[in-house]
Amino acid sequence: MVQMREPDARPGGQPALLRGDLDMPHRSYHAERHATDRIGWLRAAVLGANDGIISTASLIVGVAAAEADPAAVLVAGTAGLIAGALSMAAGEYVSVSSQSDAEQADLAREARELRDMPETERAELTQIYIRRGLTPDLAQQVADQLTAKDALKAHARDELGISDVTVAKPIQAALTSAITFAIGAALPLATTLLASPGQVEWTVSGASLVFLALLGYLGAWTGRAQPMKSVFRVVFWGAIAMGATAVIGQLFGAVV
Repeated sequence: MVQMREPDARPGGQPALLRGDLDMPHRSYHAERHATDRIGWLRAAVLGANDGIISTASLIVGVAAAEADPAAVLVAGTAGLIAGALSMAAGEYVSVSSQSDAEQADLAREARELRDMPETERAELTQIYIRRGLTPDLAQQVADQLTAKDALKAHARDELGISDVTVAKPIQAALTSAITFAIGAALPLATTLLASPGQVEWTVSGASLVFLALLGYLGAWTGRAQPMKSVFRVVFWGAIAMGATAVIGQLFGAVV
């Protein structure tokens, strides 16, 4: 006769696997991926694509509203794509490099302070943990252990707010913005080629608002945020930009 084995019912009345006992050496924990892990390239990607769609569509709509020749409209859109992508790359690289320079300067100063007055820095780290809610004794233990492992990394993260996730990456930001700008700008430019003569402004404007809505949704989905808020934001400002350039184009076209 086969004897059935009872589940491991330790004190508490539940099997160990259901209770999730912490004393199980083989227990494994799943790795989590958070939206902040993508914040560096996601910000640059959304900025580049949004700017590519809005600036190129606005340029095309403005030139078309001035009753320019269709070839001139295409030239203007193509020039906007190339110039905008290069401008985004340069702008992102310069601005994020400035952020990186500031971070490196702070880290260098922190490294000097750790070398010259380690006890003061350890006490400062302890106070940070006390302000976050730890008891003084536990805060001291945490500060001691983190300092022993990697003092500069501990101060960078908890005092300066610099981590592997948030650290500035100029090249990544520049390339991401340039590529996504070009992709975003190519959408209204392709729409121009498909639009009927005399309907370029309305066709490009309508299609670009759809592209912006999709971008807002994808950006929110990638960042695990509320999609409708993001969609409304990008569509609203895109409509204002294209409406303003259309009015300016009509005014200049009437004067010419």
